[in-house]
Amino acid sequence: MDRLDHAEGAVGARVRQARLAAGLSLRETAQRIAVSPATLSAVENGKTGVSIPRLRELASILGTTVSRLIGEQESAAGATRSPARRDIGSEPDIDTRHAWRKFPPLDIDPVLAAAIDSFVETGYHGATMRSIARRAGMSVPGVYHHYRDKQELLVRALDLTMDELHWRVRAARREADTGRGRVTRVVEALALFHTHRRELAFIGASEMRSLTSDNRLRITSSRNMVQYLLDEDIDAAVSEENLPTRHARVAGRAIATMCTSLPQWFRLDGPETPEDIATEYAHFALGLLGVRDGGADNSSRP
Repeated sequence: MDRLDHAEGAVGARVRQARLAAGLSLRETAQRIAVSPATLSAVENGKTGVSIPRLRELASILGTTVSRLIGEQESAAGATRSPARRDIGSEPDIDTRHAWRKFPPLDIDPVLAAAIDSFVETGYHGATMRSIARRAGMSVPGVYHHYRDKQELLVRALDLTMDELHWRVRAARREADTGRGRVTRVVEALALFHTHRRELAFIGASEMRSLTSDNRLRITSSRNMVQYLLDEDIDAAVSEENLPTRHARVAGRAIATMCTSLPQWFRLDGPETPEDIATEYAHFALGLLGVRDGGADNSSRP
């Protein structure tokens, strides 16, 4: 457990000051956080360190923030709390046509950016809140002020992935009015995301096992919704061609897996661009389904 073992006296003094300002006695405050008055007194006098979770409890009870207790100004922390998630499928405020093909830099806070880099480099279990804080150029308590724990950072990265995938896939589908066209667009959207957003996609493919059961169930459900959209379009495409449907579901899984494996090998400095890959994978998908590869549905790049 990370503890505030440095500058205990300064932290303890701020705890005592906040307690007095809240009008609480030492005994009452200790009782609320389930420690002895002697232990809390030792914290206030700088004789012992205090854990981050305990400091968070104190901040809640005393009506203050962890940043104030540790002496960090919130405005200087360099990060903000995770923004509220959009509803699944909602799109960002972009009016540009073909916005789903464009990949501007991610607008995320430094802590989440550092966590994503750490998860890609060392894996979820190899990363620590201390290493993430160091990468973000922040103190460990500063990181804990914005995110409860490493699991919350992983969940936020995966939510970011799924939010973006949902709106891009839905926007891509709206550009086509046939099953074949929608399959083409969905595969292009998936391939573009998994090449342009390789880091997020890599985490999504490799760290589902690191989620708690409740989080894994929710993220899996969100992923399934994207698969169901692709399955629906595959059904329409094979129906238009009067093709047998018995292998459609297997083909749908194969096509999705083909796209999700891209982060394992694709490199932006390689011989092919994300757009090249997206076009090729759309051709592969139609070929796998036995659907005619009509040129008109594959030529809408801006």
